[in-house]
Amino acid sequence: MITATDLEVRAGVRTLLSAPGSALRIQPGDRIGLVGRNGAGKTTTLRILAGAGEPYAGTVTRTGEIGYLPQDPREGDLDVLATDRVLSARGLDTLLRDLEKQQLLMAEIADDAERERAVRRYGQLEDRFSALGGYVAESDAARICHSLGLPDRVLGQTLRTLSGGQRRRIELARILFAASDGGGRSATTLLLDEPTNHLDADSITWLRGFLQQHEGGLVVISHDVGLLADVVNKVWFLDAVRGEADIYAMGWQKYLDARASDEQRRRRERANAEKKASALKAQAAKLGAKATKAVAAQNMVRRAERMLADLDDVRVADRVARIKFPDPATCGKTPLTAANLTKLYGSLEIFAGVDLAIDRGSRVVVLGLNGAGKTTLLKLLAGVEQPSSGAVEPGYGLQIGYFAQEHDTLDDDATVWENIRHAAPDAGEQDLRGLLGAFMFSGPQLDQPAGTLSGGEKTRLALAGLVSSSANVLLLDEPTNNLDPISREQVLDALRSYAGAVVLVTHDPGAAEALSPERVILLPDGTEDHWSADYAELIELA
Repeated sequence: MITATDLEVRAGVRTLLSAPGSALRIQPGDRIGLVGRNGAGKTTTLRILAGAGEPYAGTVTRTGEIGYLPQDPREGDLDVLATDRVLSARGLDTLLRDLEKQQLLMAEIADDAERERAVRRYGQLEDRFSALGGYVAESDAARICHSLGLPDRVLGQTLRTLSGGQRRRIELARILFAASDGGGRSATTLLLDEPTNHLDADSITWLRGFLQQHEGGLVVISHDVGLLADVVNKVWFLDAVRGEADIYAMGWQKYLDARASDEQRRRRERANAEKKASALKAQAAKLGAKATKAVAAQNMVRRAERMLADLDDVRVADRVARIKFPDPATCGKTPLTAANLTKLYGSLEIFAGVDLAIDRGSRVVVLGLNGAGKTTLLKLLAGVEQPSSGAVEPGYGLQIGYFAQEHDTLDDDATVWENIRHAAPDAGEQDLRGLLGAFMFSGPQLDQPAGTLSGGEKTRLALAGLVSSSANVLLLDEPTNNLDPISREQVLDALRSYAGAVVLVTHDPGAAEALSPERVILLPDGTEDHWSADYAELIELA
């Protein structure tokens, strides 16, 4: 259970949420959808509820276990096995290693008394292992992993060798394993930020079922409307205009109807109040001309001002980023080629012998199962990583624009302004301020550290960096992740109109459709083929 009282949430100098005299409560059985436009403070609020951040004001009390999935889980030891990372949620990884060591010790001891002590120690470890679910729990962990599209091959690898999407699914599996007693029911409070990112359709269906059966508390941020409609029984709407949280104790569809009614009511109340206030001020103006009526006129003006001050702000239409990729710089017929690319992590081969040529203005989608090396290929093409063998060759006039799915191109410690200045060092200050304004960054937000931005805001900032360039080859890795529907459509419109070459990695069928690709590259084999409707059906599965 979590209770946040008198909560005030800020990002830099911006107040995202101010709730004096009120409380946000998460109790067992609550399945809450935390919604609001990009930048409203959803991710920041969830971090504070989880204890990963501190509120500007107010208190948060927590009881029981908490499972928190951030948008970009980057902490922890990357040299541990994936399966050990999942099992560590219940301490089973350590117990299994201790049991194995104790077995070896018992086999080596010659002294009867020492062997007896070792046997007792083994029995104590085994009792503890059984109390935590034992081999049934280990099987449960494997079931959860497989349901999230993580095969045994991946579970036997270290986290360092996995893609960002695989590592995120390992963290989700770890959290769900900790919360599961074998039937998906627990008193654990789950705080999940975009849990369906990097999941295929089957995994999303399974996750919905798991969350529907979860008996602990749940707060989920998601742009997957289907998940919200199937799972949540309450909605917290963070209103970015008013800086308040509206609480709706109802399911998703009823919430949509209630919120629409609330906004209509606020508009009517303001229109009526403005009409009355205008009449009072007009009457006050008439009275004010007479010295004997001056006090009465001033009272009327004050009454009109109080009437307007007591009203809630009317929610204005959400601002949207005005995204348009630049006209590409002049380049040769084939600005980017790669020959015999091979990438190894230790002894693990990600892919081998990949050849490709990116012609001027060409449009290519990279497909492959999770872990096939799609993100790695884009990193090699961008020069962020080096191949184990083979080479990437720039052609005449090549200018690359790279969008990393985990926002690796941003400096989390630098401000929004410092990041865009780094992306476009030769641009004029007014031009950059205008560009950031088009991407909905202005005023005090320019001084906000990039690490405190939401996932959607980071996506917009990274895209602004691309727009500030004259790139003629865009390497885009999941560019629509974490975006609300309106911002997503803006990105897709920009893709449709861009005249340069694009190499795209995505799980979003709409992104592939907007690109109108000519070719597809299939990993890990590196096979190249003409794009067809058959490949479009594989987008969500890849």
